Amino acid sequence: MQVECYDESGREVYDMILRQILQDVQIVRAVKDVRIYIDPRDPIFIIAIQYQKTAPPVLLDDFAEYKYDAEANEAFIRIEDENYLPELLKKLWEIEGRNKIHQPSRYEVIIDDPQIKLEGLVVHDPEEDLKKKIYDALFRIVPEGFRVMEHFSEGNIIALTCSDEYIKEEYLEKTREIIKEMKETKKLYEVTDPKSPAKKKKDKPLKKEKS
Repeated sequence: MQVECYDESGREVYDMILRQILQDVQIVRAVKDVRIYIDPRDPIFIIAIQYQKTAPPVLLDDFAEYKYDAEANEAFIRIEDENYLPELLKKLWEIEGRNKIHQPSRYEVIIDDPQIKLEGLVVHDPEEDLKKKIYDALFRIVPEGFRVMEHFSEGNIIALTCSDEYIKEEYLEKTREIIKEMKETKKLYEVTDPKSPAKKKKDKPLKKEKS
């Protein structure tokens, strides 16, 4: 973590704020590098966060079996891992509507007149969850009054360029320099979760697509 500021006391304050907020949103271990550049005299505030590679998304195929019944115009899902059931139901409710989703038992879900494609359906995405927490942290860290922002997202780096009235091109160039430096000085590597259901290898019966 690096905070760059012309004023040493200001640098120390923001270093403390940064560490506290990363603790508060519980992403300390998921953050690989953080760079902050601040100069209230311009004024300019830049923050860039590089996060660790996450486990791959969890698909419906990883923890459930399903089939379509064309005659009844229904889709039947049999759950094998309940851990992801709440997220599955939430996604189905959002896409299909609650009135079309039925749960006759804790391991069964039925969809009336399904419009959603079940094959390859992403139920849980660790990277998207992490990004939401990172943005939460970013908006807490940005000083009050720096409401004009430009957003950057490259690979596993997210950055904000902030000012009080307008963003100068030199501010954006400084942000690009910071991102380039982070890419060049840090080797990217993947963090995989061996317990993730996405890693399980097993034979599954052939899924039947809706005709």
